[in-house]
Amino acid sequence: MSPDTKKWLRFLQSWAINTLAVALAVEILRGHIQYDKFTDLLFASFLLGLLNAFVRPILLLLALPLLIFTLGLFTLVINALLLYFVSYLLRPHFQVSSFGYAFLGAVIISVVSVTLNLLTGGGGKVTVRRQRPTPPPDDKGGGPGSVIDV
Repeated sequence: MSPDTKKWLRFLQSWAINTLAVALAVEILRGHIQYDKFTDLLFASFLLGLLNAFVRPILLLLALPLLIFTLGLFTLVINALLLYFVSYLLRPHFQVSSFGYAFLGAVIISVVSVTLNLLTGGGGKVTVRRQRPTPPPDDKGGGPGSVIDV
């Protein structure tokens, strides 16, 4: 499979996971997050993905002191802001009733996305390589060797 095909499939998988996460948040918070048609949900999740890819890193950088102070929990506020912004852009087709419900929706979307990415292998992989440490070079040639200054 070509690298372009792999990237395209990874994008589609990410979009499907994001759409499923948003749909689950809409279902759980019924009446507070809503959409008109399924295509509105697809477009909202696509726009949320674009904002997460391009705007979120800038917001994370700007909020770095708060992120450090809150041990990363401020990320949920940034995610809620992005969801609320998507609602603002797509109103009346996709709506979030308040920032509080945007926050709850962002928590649900984050948990579902992380879980599905871990289950599908799309969340990145961590590998651990173990190697024997390289031995120190032999110094039998009469060179200076190790020098300890006192």
